[in-house]
Amino acid sequence: MFARIRRLWREFLSRSGTINNEPLNKVSLIVIIFIDIFILVNVFTGLDDISTWHLSPSQAYPCYSEWKGYQAKTNKDKDYEIVKSSLQFDTAPSLQQDYLQQQRGHLGKVSEVCLKYAEYKDKIYNSENRQTIKTIDQKQSQIGKLEQTNRNIRTQYDSTLLEKIAGQKNQQSINAVSAEKAKQELDRNSRNIATLNQDISNLKNQLVTKPESSNFLNFVKDNGQFKPVEAGYKRADFWYPSIQFAFQSLFLVPLILVALSVYNFAQRRGYGLISLISWHLLVIFFIPLVLKVFEFLRFGVILEFLINVFNALFGGLLFLISYVYILLIPLFGFGVIKFLQKVIFNSKVQAANRVQKSRCINCARKIGSNDAYCPHCGYYQYIECPNCHNLTYKYLPHCKVCGHPQDLSNL
Repeated sequence: MFARIRRLWREFLSRSGTINNEPLNKVSLIVIIFIDIFILVNVFTGLDDISTWHLSPSQAYPCYSEWKGYQAKTNKDKDYEIVKSSLQFDTAPSLQQDYLQQQRGHLGKVSEVCLKYAEYKDKIYNSENRQTIKTIDQKQSQIGKLEQTNRNIRTQYDSTLLEKIAGQKNQQSINAVSAEKAKQELDRNSRNIATLNQDISNLKNQLVTKPESSNFLNFVKDNGQFKPVEAGYKRADFWYPSIQFAFQSLFLVPLILVALSVYNFAQRRGYGLISLISWHLLVIFFIPLVLKVFEFLRFGVILEFLINVFNALFGGLLFLISYVYILLIPLFGFGVIKFLQKVIFNSKVQAANRVQKSRCINCARKIGSNDAYCPHCGYYQYIECPNCHNLTYKYLPHCKVCGHPQDLSNL
């Protein structure tokens, strides 16, 4: 097996670095490497672009995460927080237009419920509500300053109490205020903080009870409206990796087929440079395809299916999926290699066509009808028939002299 791998590797290097079985010079090799890199970068760029052609779950259901977060919260200010999120912009937004903009130039549509959600949020954004938020922020800033002042005073207050207990005179104190004055200032600041907190509570209540806010909150709390959104999001999230892989394959497969056709044509006609370039293109197009297949196997529907199976059978032992992938992915790669060797690059399949056209069985270059060895690659064309012991072509199913079947498994 290792000998076969080494032979395949040598054949790969030979096809990648020779023209008409002559090695490339260093300058030409550098040029073709730069071409390979440039094409590979553009292939991955094209894959990224086409993978985002279809709307992602978060684009098709842009309101889902915010609604889900609102449903999960249990704090009393959650109504205020979601209303406030509509007022965080410096300029008047049009959330609905932003949602619609996402579907332009893409496949798929934004959820109608999310568009309605954005319409309600857009109505909340007005100058009066903006001013209410600014006032709340200012009062919260004042509370922060007063609380910091109180922390500083308490530090000094504890120190002045110790000085007073020790009988130290006021003029000898290291603190700026006496214990009595510190206590008075603490009480005054605490009353101011309580007043500010009450003002903030009133302002928040006013904001969430505004007609536009009430309509929005009533809409958000209507679970009947959002259950289809949740179901649609989960369904889209499940299928999105598969959709991405399908579009990426749609981008790569035509390139691979064209490169393969050009390579076979160039091999038949003996166009060495075209054959070399098309071979490099074929390899370059296969690299991202293999990577995307592995990525799909790791993150696509198959992974979701395995997670569900393991959850049902083994509970939280999801790490066992890694063992499954360690086994499956090499098997998949082995299957792909076998397919390529048996179907696409199989010398036995190509042999009959090459013999009919008087070409080398190995490299497909033109040779004479009586040439035992290829003058281009040195490959020996014949094998002895076990029945009549005459020479016959390798890889053909029957002897050309006596017609006896050949055992191709040993070739």
